[in-house]
Parts: sequence; structure tokens; C-alpha cells
Amino acid sequence: MTGRDDQIDVLIAGGGFAGLTLAIALRQSLGPSFSVTVADPTLGNGHADDERASAIVAAARRLFEALGIWQSVVEEAQPILDMTVTDSRLGDAVRPVFLTFAGEIEPGEPFAHMIENRFLIAALEAKARQVGVALRATAVANFSYPPLPQGTAHRLDVAFADGGTLAARLLIAADGARSSIRERAGIAVHGWDYDQSAIVTNVRHERDHGGRAEEHFLPAGPFAILPLKGRRSSIVWTETTPEANRIVALPDAAFRDELEQRFKLHLGEITAVGARRVHPLGFFVARAFIAERIALVGDAAHLIHPIAGQGLNMGLKDVAALAEVIVDAARLGLDPGAPNVLERYQRWRRFDTMTMGIATDGLNRLFSNRSSVLRVVRDVGLGMVDRVPGLKRLFIREAAGLVGEAPKLLRGKLL
Repeated sequence: MTGRDDQIDVLIAGGGFAGLTLAIALRQSLGPSFSVTVADPTLGNGHADDERASAIVAAARRLFEALGIWQSVVEEAQPILDMTVTDSRLGDAVRPVFLTFAGEIEPGEPFAHMIENRFLIAALEAKARQVGVALRATAVANFSYPPLPQGTAHRLDVAFADGGTLAARLLIAADGARSSIRERAGIAVHGWDYDQSAIVTNVRHERDHGGRAEEHFLPAGPFAILPLKGRRSSIVWTETTPEANRIVALPDAAFRDELEQRFKLHLGEITAVGARRVHPLGFFVARAFIAERIALVGDAAHLIHPIAGQGLNMGLKDVAALAEVIVDAARLGLDPGAPNVLERYQRWRRFDTMTMGIATDGLNRLFSNRSSVLRVVRDVGLGMVDRVPGLKRLFIREAAGLVGEAPKLLRGKLL
């Protein structure tokens, strides 16, 4: 624990899923003697108008259960009970199903849930306040490394956009894909744009979805239908960037026509509800996940294609690993911002991130094209997976985040 009122142990820049979850995990595990602050100008605004939704895989759900968060949002979460995968052209009258997944990894445990972001963010903010995390509704504007006399605890001096200052032993960048902290720390990113964008919106439909998720691979990219509570679904719709911009600018009736071509009418009449958002897609990984007294998590460290629905869950893997590393160090009386502590986190996460990024990049290139030859190859591959139960189980456990060296929180264990 630091000795002065203006010094804390950990400052987290970013009050989204990753930042708040990390703050709660640290505070719950290390208690009131370990000071944690989250800084984000959006804190406390309620996010009531945020209609976006996220897929929470089983490992991430176990993390939220261990931290006492899932229990307050479970009534708003829609379990994904099964999933179908098709591969067709836009004008095809029939979409043959090449792959199906049962939605349970264990009896009574779905491999994923869909939940609207506003419910989960509200629960995270409430839990953070309950466990004593300090929340500051401002952004980190700058930081520096002061010259310190011998024997004084090492730290960063942080300046906030509202004029306040603070000293911290460790600064966590959870401030998104355009992380200003990553940029100020001089950490380069490597990757590329796809010239694709995802259209994200919600849809109401006449019939119940039955908890089924659908992924339709079309030449422009995947069109995903993800079930929400009630007769609603979240749409993640990939197009080339110019086409995505054209479609979202259409009048409501024309937009619905474009949507219906891809959604079809198996759930009855559909109505687009809420905002239409366009998100440019790319693959970017930070050259390093750490710098002096700085660690990157979530989109600040990596950005992958949504084709496998793993972006948020990769960020929560970062959180679980970094929390475990910090807690282990703090309990031994070690400096949480020391180079060897942060290096353990980087070794744990960077290889896994690169592996997942390359896999999603390969899937996108395989499916987002008009090649008849590649279409035959991928359809044969999907069919083979569908006919091998052991391989299907492996795929579903991988999608659920339960393969490999999972941190304790992702296994539902407290630190």
C-alpha cells in the first residue's frame, strides 16, 4: 500500500467491461489496503441508450459469477442454446446448413449468453462502488515518471483532464483500440485494415428464436443473428466498408429490405429497432503489452475480427491473467508495477492473442470471398467437423474459452 493520500496502487484508465472487471477483481482479492481507481469520462452516465449487446462465453460468465456480478444480471441474459452455420450466396433461395452446435458445454451450462451492454456495465459500476473502487468521471490526460529520491516507492505521476493529479504504482490502459496511453508510452501496433465494416443493430421478429444463434457466411462476410431476451436478436452484419456506409444511410424501408434479404423470414416479419452503427474492422496487436509501470488490456492491446465473437472475451482473458499476476505479487509484498511482474502477464497473454488473431484472420479470408473453389473446400471442412462429435466438442469448448491455460477467474475460482 502506498503511504500518501494522493498515491494509489493501481489506476485503470477506461471504465468499460475490462477496466471495471479488473478493478473489482483486485479490490475483492486484496482488500481495502490495496487502493484502486478507475478513470473514465463516461462513468455514471447510466449507458441507458446503449442498445449494443455482447456474447459472454462460459469462461467469462464463470469469471463474473466468481466476482458476484452475474447474479445481478442473469435475468437479462439470453442463453445461446444452439447454433447453426450456413454458407451461401446472397441470392440463393436455400441456405444449406453445414454445421450445427448444441449450446451446452456441460449439462445445464450454455456455452455462451447474450446480454445488452447497458445491464452489464450498470452491474459492474455498482459492484465497483460496493467493494470500494474509486470512480473518477474524467480521462487520463498525461503521465510522467518523476525523479525520486533513493528509498521512495516508484510510481507514475498522472494528470487528469479535469485538472486533478494522482500518483500510482501501476497504470492500466483499458482505454480502447485508440488508446492514448499506449500511444504516449510509445508502444507500436502491428496489423491491417480489412476494408470491411460491421453493421450492428437490433431486430424484433414475430416468432421466438428459441435461443438459437445463426451465422450465415455470405461473400461479403458473415451475417450473425444472435438471440436476445424476448423476440429480439442482435445483428452483426459484415460488408465492404463503402457498402456498409451506403446501407446504414438508407431510409428505413430500404434498410429493412436489405436486412430481410440476409435475415430471411424464418422468424416471421422483422423490424429493425434502435440505432444502426458501423464499426470498421481490422486486425491489430500491440508490439508489447507492457511498458514501464504500464500494462495494456482489452482493445488497447489487441483488436481482432468479430467472425468468431471472441473480441470481448479475449479482453476478459487479459483481465483474469493480469489480476492473478498482480494479486500473487501483492500477497508476497512485491511491487505490482515491477518489470518482472508485468513480464509474467505479457508472456501469459501475448502468444494466445497472436494465435487467436491469426485464426480469425484466416477464417475471414477463407469465408469473405467469392471463390467457388474455396467455397467447396470450406463447405467440405464444415461438413467433416459436423460429422465428428469429438471435434465438435473441442470447437465448442474453444469457443467457450475453456481450452488452454485458463486463469483462475475464468475457471470460476477466486484469487
